[in-house]
Amino acid sequence: MSSPKSLLIRHARIILPNGELMIGDVLTRDRQIVEVAPTISQAIVTTEVTTEIDAQGLTLLPGIIDPQVHFREPGLEYKEDLFTASCACAKGGVTSFLEMPNTRPLTTTQLALDDKLQRASNKCLVNYGFFIGATAENLPDLLLANPTPGIKIFMGSMHGQLLVDGEATLEAIFANGNRLIAVHAEDQARINQRRQEFAGIHDPAVHSQIQDNQAALLATQLALKLSQKYQRRLHILHMSTAEEADLLRQDKPSWVTAEVTPQHLLLNTSAYEKIGTLAQMNPPLRSPHDNEVLWQALRDGVIDFIATDHAPHTLEEKAQEYPNSPSGMPGVETSLALMLTTAMEGRCTVSQVVNWMSKNVAVAYGIPNKGAIAPGYDADLVLVDLNTYRPVRREELLTKCRWSPFEGWNLTGWAVTTIVGGEVVYDKGQLDTQVRGQALTFSS
Repeated sequence: MSSPKSLLIRHARIILPNGELMIGDVLTRDRQIVEVAPTISQAIVTTEVTTEIDAQGLTLLPGIIDPQVHFREPGLEYKEDLFTASCACAKGGVTSFLEMPNTRPLTTTQLALDDKLQRASNKCLVNYGFFIGATAENLPDLLLANPTPGIKIFMGSMHGQLLVDGEATLEAIFANGNRLIAVHAEDQARINQRRQEFAGIHDPAVHSQIQDNQAALLATQLALKLSQKYQRRLHILHMSTAEEADLLRQDKPSWVTAEVTPQHLLLNTSAYEKIGTLAQMNPPLRSPHDNEVLWQALRDGVIDFIATDHAPHTLEEKAQEYPNSPSGMPGVETSLALMLTTAMEGRCTVSQVVNWMSKNVAVAYGIPNKGAIAPGYDADLVLVDLNTYRPVRREELLTKCRWSPFEGWNLTGWAVTTIVGGEVVYDKGQLDTQVRGQALTFSS
């Protein structure tokens, strides 16, 4: 592994922590930003800098933190693994990720968590953290596991040990400890009932009717009730419905946060007709009305940040007839460009994208020294080109599954250079696969 070096970025359009834009330079040393200025002294450059990047015309953002991904290792590496996923992250400007526990074996013990951390230290080009998964029996593990961003509870859309849908079991988890709880909020009883009602229908569009808005709302209401009862830190993963957004708008405790995916902002049920089961995910795509309400909730701060829920399956698996087709879609390579394209269209600002995809995630999970371009912060950075548009092409993707629901979409804001810990990991299409990220720490 190459050692950290000093790096100078010249003439960049820098998004500052206050959201303002400055044309200037950034100097990094020993994995951290040491100076941000309109011009950095030539004397410093002559004596210290080992790498210099001319960023004329490019915009410099804090590295993206993707707080919900499924990278499939261990046990399902034929779909994705930590190396291929972290390569895809680097290409997409994602410098840190938080990964979910539904691997094989499940990440429900300290031993399984340690195994993932060891694998990541050997394979990951970007920084990493791993959730511990709740079961009906592993409360001691949930209290003691470390380091982890929090406890993941599948209230629905899951089977086996990771499905925790009984209110008494949920209450025991909420009542013990103070670690952040992140919920996949769908009501499994309602899903089971709706599956019976729609049995025998093979149109994938029925997925959004089976796992309907009410299933999401019921689970979110229960999670909020338990969170308020115990004043327990709660995060609502991939919020998908107008009803949930309206519920939070009416009563959102200070210790509750929520996220939304680009898919739930930019795709809706019309996608089934265009791309079939490639549009199938949990929670499902919703209506155009849901899209608009989620957008407004994000802009108003009711929803705090963005995650991809990167969940790759092979094209062969996705080609199976519904309901045998698995739910999930990849996203780490396209999320930043998708959101920056919407900023260029006027739906939000570049500064808001930075908050939603970096700063707010770091704050919510207590990840120190990330999410801003300022002295003392980690040198996790991404240079993007906001002037050039190009389409999403399947053959250019680095995710092992090699497809995207956004194939053909013409996007801007693609990462030109991605920097992790002061080292260039991706530059103009080339990866440095010797770079390694570090395990994230959490104070939440």
